[in-house]
Amino acid sequence: MYVHKVASFLYIDESFADLSGIVDVTAMGRQLRSRILQCTGIPVGVGIAHTKTLAKLANHTAKRLQAHTGGVVNLCGDHERDWVLRNTAVSEVWGVGRRMTAHLEGMGIRTAMDLAKADPWSLRKKFSVVIEKTARELNGTSCLALDEPDPPKQEICCSRMFGKRLTELAPIKEAVATYMMRASEKLRAQKSYCQKVRVSIRTGMFNPDEAKYAKGVVVTLPYPTDDVRLLTRAAVDALEHVFQPGFRYSKAEVLLLDLRQPGEFSDDLFAVNQPAEASRVMAVLDAINGRWGRGTLRAASVPGKPDWGMRREMMSQSYTTRVDQLWQVSCR
Repeated sequence: MYVHKVASFLYIDESFADLSGIVDVTAMGRQLRSRILQCTGIPVGVGIAHTKTLAKLANHTAKRLQAHTGGVVNLCGDHERDWVLRNTAVSEVWGVGRRMTAHLEGMGIRTAMDLAKADPWSLRKKFSVVIEKTARELNGTSCLALDEPDPPKQEICCSRMFGKRLTELAPIKEAVATYMMRASEKLRAQKSYCQKVRVSIRTGMFNPDEAKYAKGVVVTLPYPTDDVRLLTRAAVDALEHVFQPGFRYSKAEVLLLDLRQPGEFSDDLFAVNQPAEASRVMAVLDAINGRWGRGTLRAASVPGKPDWGMRREMMSQSYTTRVDQLWQVSCR
């Protein structure tokens, strides 16, 4: 029996698998999707292609056009791949954020097909090796290893509903400081620096008896930083400009913007830069929390057990990740 080797990647909710050696990859994708739906009740999208970027795009198309695709899209064929590339905006491509979208559209690159046809070396010189690899992957040239980490996020958000309505500024400041603690952990985990912070608060939007209010403000930091102390100070101070008394607030949000990797920005000889001591302090902070658990060491403005925290009485147990919450089976 002749078996055709298909070098493909399958994408299911951030999981990739090498399907080399499988004859009918589309049939396997449909079987896998059906099995997951049967066992968990969760509908998923399956994207199959020769590269990780195309597999992500196939998965996006499978979910976007689920009525036509049945939740499975195979882009191993040139005709199918070209149709999806022509009908997908460049902003939908994996790793292309809002800032990059604006730059690409300014060059006339508006669809995934436009990006695939662009000269990769020019993209590398103008932007970075990441966008060059993206263009090559859209053309079917594999540039990303199966276990290669995702590209750094271009925005990081931490947002939570309060466990109860808040009317005073002090507890909202505590909440924003708590959210910034988590956002800064994500920032340092991907080894990025932040130049701008957006802080916003809002009331409940669905109760007709409550007055409605929502406002946000963007703060530019003095230099790109990953120091939670500076980020928290900027975010908490920004609340003074958006908080209005007389409202019952239900949610706060912290958004880190203008993220940059080391080497993607030029130091200013006449401006203050993040001190080396701050980087060492953040490294110690992350090391302690990594060893002893999140929140072991935190900013003084972050409370241990706030009374405004999100209600979690109905939260599902972590059956697969916590030993103390494993399923218990009794035999009778």
